[in-house]
Amino acid sequence: MRAWVLLSAVLWYLAGVGCQRPSLFSKKGFVYGKLEHPVKIYVKIHQNSPALICMDLDRASKETVDPTYLWIGPNENTLTGNNRINVTNTGTLIVKDFLESLSGLYTCTLSYKNVKAETQEESVIQKRYDFMIFAYREPDYSYQMAVRFTTKSCVGRFNDMFFRLLKKILDNLISDLSCHVIEPSYKCHIVKIPENDLIYELFIAFQVNPFAEGWKSLCTETIDCEEITNHNILKARDRIEEFFRSQAYILYHHFIKTRPAMRFVEHSFQVARIDSCRPGFGKNEGLHSNCASCCVVCNPGTFSPDVDVTCQICVSVHHYGAKSCP
Repeated sequence: MRAWVLLSAVLWYLAGVGCQRPSLFSKKGFVYGKLEHPVKIYVKIHQNSPALICMDLDRASKETVDPTYLWIGPNENTLTGNNRINVTNTGTLIVKDFLESLSGLYTCTLSYKNVKAETQEESVIQKRYDFMIFAYREPDYSYQMAVRFTTKSCVGRFNDMFFRLLKKILDNLISDLSCHVIEPSYKCHIVKIPENDLIYELFIAFQVNPFAEGWKSLCTETIDCEEITNHNILKARDRIEEFFRSQAYILYHHFIKTRPAMRFVEHSFQVARIDSCRPGFGKNEGLHSNCASCCVVCNPGTFSPDVDVTCQICVSVHHYGAKSCP
């Protein structure tokens, strides 16, 4: 009896059973394969991919005898460990500092043995798992804004003077954020207000853009600037919105009896976000429904030369992230 107890203790020690198996299903950032169809994954530029598991959930819940793993990358070469590729001895793949050129099909073949307990007869089973990995960026934000002011007349130079002064005020308001007003325009219209006479109004429209001169200097400590520029443009939007809100407040509290001829039309301020993608990236809700708001790398056969939101067709392009059509 003591011998059996001693043998059990020795086997327990040699096997290192002191630490329990971690749960495969309690870890975040793990993506399992699926049989028969690829798993789509989106990795932000210069971030690490999630851990790709060379098993499906059903297989991972069972014991696997003598497993081996073979990872093939988008260039159809066998993946081995380097400064970007990390393949563990349990078949987990992590791609570090992801770039658009690393996008594509990653395939893992799992081989393991099925052993019959009665006869010790062995058979080898193979399963293949495909992962489609796409690089993506956050879109660059800009804002289209519209506002209205009353005026004395639609003729004369005062409307143009007021319009240029307003643009200057807004530019000064957001200049420290490296944002500026672009594509400003206005038109004067005659408006009939219910139960009131005809009045003249300036319909003013402009865009607030985060790429004023010197904007790149804000990004010296980071690789990509989307977070910084988008943060700044959001602050610029809030400042401008507060500016026009204050115009309504001043008008209501300081000009109750005598209102100036050129005044802000309350509730006329409107704002809409406009997204743009960096060259080599675009949006495609049909193809990338799980990342519909992302700027996803252009597939082979497409390209994006400018800050548009779509990838254009070009059959001579054979790589991801093309910025031109040869």
